[in-house]
Amino acid sequence: MKELSPPPLNLRRLYTETLEWEPVLIIISPGADPSQELAELAAETVGRDNYHEISMGQGQADVALATLRECSRNGDWLCLKNLHLVTAWLPLLEKELNVLHPKAGFRLWVTAEVHPKFPPILLQSSLKITYEAPPGLKKNLLRTYESWTPEQISKGGVLTRAQSLFCLAWFHAVCQERRNYIPQGWTQFYEFSLSDLRAGFEIIDRLFEGGKSFQWEFVHGLLENAIYGGRIDNPSDLRILRSYLEQFFSARLLSSSLSAGQRKSRGGTRFFPPQINLPNSCSILDYRSVIENLPEDDRPAFFGLPANIERSSQRIISSQVISQLRVLSRSVATGSKFDRELWSNGLSPILNLWKKLNQGSTLIHQKVAPPTEGHGSPVLSFIVLEQFNAIRLVQVIHQSLAALSKVIRGTQLLTPDVQKLATALLNQECPLSWQNKWEGPEEPMQYLRAVVTRALAIQSWVERAGRQALLSDTLDLSELFHPDTFLNALRQETARSMGCSMDSLVFVSSWRSPIVEAKLQVKVGGLQLEGCSFDGVHLCENQHDSPSVSAVPPCYMAWVQQNSAADSAASEESIWLPLYTSSERVKVVTHICLPCGANPSQWIQTGAALFLKQQ
Repeated sequence: MKELSPPPLNLRRLYTETLEWEPVLIIISPGADPSQELAELAAETVGRDNYHEISMGQGQADVALATLRECSRNGDWLCLKNLHLVTAWLPLLEKELNVLHPKAGFRLWVTAEVHPKFPPILLQSSLKITYEAPPGLKKNLLRTYESWTPEQISKGGVLTRAQSLFCLAWFHAVCQERRNYIPQGWTQFYEFSLSDLRAGFEIIDRLFEGGKSFQWEFVHGLLENAIYGGRIDNPSDLRILRSYLEQFFSARLLSSSLSAGQRKSRGGTRFFPPQINLPNSCSILDYRSVIENLPEDDRPAFFGLPANIERSSQRIISSQVISQLRVLSRSVATGSKFDRELWSNGLSPILNLWKKLNQGSTLIHQKVAPPTEGHGSPVLSFIVLEQFNAIRLVQVIHQSLAALSKVIRGTQLLTPDVQKLATALLNQECPLSWQNKWEGPEEPMQYLRAVVTRALAIQSWVERAGRQALLSDTLDLSELFHPDTFLNALRQETARSMGCSMDSLVFVSSWRSPIVEAKLQVKVGGLQLEGCSFDGVHLCENQHDSPSVSAVPPCYMAWVQQNSAADSAASEESIWLPLYTSSERVKVVTHICLPCGANPSQWIQTGAALFLKQQ
């Protein structure tokens, strides 16, 4: 239905459709700022000298009113930015607007983020528009082509330039729309905005000037290190960005001799979806008609994402909804003052769970001495320390919950510490005093389960290490509080037994057989893979009905000398995937090498990653 997808918003059209006495309120969202587009429109329409812009904040109120009167007298344009910062002053602005008699041509543009205290009268008297990255790839591309003029596309009649600009628009849309699939698309929300697109346009425009031979490395370098990549702080996300740049900005893609059928990259994947054939023209209308032929809803293949990405994103959205419902279920009065009945009802599920988790275990009363430096083996030292910290954490949690229980029963006075603990737990948050000892799940019940499961599992690690059987067993790293430290201890022990420095060792992994050159190695089981599936030999694409997370076979891990055979075997047609502690993709344990065939960028774009088994 055409009505459900109206044409993309264009500020120029807004100007022609509004009158001088009606303010235009632009409601902005993070990463979307209309001021640059507005300034360009003003320069074309009324001239730069007749356009005034004021960022609202401390001390700007009088300046704003004075400029408003002057602009309305002269028929100039005025843009007041960030009104949500000065909501108390807005009634004055309303009064001023009521007494103005603006000259024809005057326009007042105001921008604000959503704010509960924004005065309704000002809202009713303004034309309201939202300014955000348009939903969906098609809308995103249409908006970009709305903001470009036919002359910008056809300048100089250079076909490669017009096609490069289409690639830039597609790349920009893909970067923005991939944010709908956090944490598999990007690990977090990056504020890619129109200013990035504008900077990209200027680079391409400048590089095509004077008929020089075009240097793609410049585009790659500037977009990766300064413009888009400058916003990214996760190495895996940067790798995805780099693979897009190599895919969309390359001489292979734009060589005019290629027919649509041949326009494929190495390894047989297409540069663009099948329904897109790059026009061999410099006319903006041809590019618009290509965009019009795209489907309204995005296909995962447009982004290089797996067909079952919707499953993963729905799982993540549902867990966000659950955590928001938890926040809504908090009692309004909780935490501010002590109410025995309220505390008893709100906290009894947590206290009962803790009792149940510790039934039949000796963790609460176990005596452990702090580890001494006597152990020769770094791995053994690590496990003993891990056990000590685990038992201490369980006992700290037990003492704090016991004090809370006594306060509720009325056998102990309320202290500030108990107050803090109760406030956090009633708000469904994990207390800071616990998180400082070990950063686990945010939700208290999950945190308690995770702590007890690991503390019990570590007992068996200690027992196996005591009879020298640890490195010959299949290990599950999710049973540890600090799996990354365990791998480091293994590195230290390897360096000692080989008589070399730790820096000269590199991490290797093998899926088929033990690593021959390794002095010490561990066999790790229970790993899970998202984004594709792996049978120990090949990576396979996910189908739309594949489970979002699949198990992978056990993996041998070791540290070996640099440039050894095991080290060099890792580089041939393989890809290093991050191994995270959980599917939220926050903490990286290590990177593991998987065989991937001739086209690693296909697997990079799926957002493939490994996790430790979820407890």
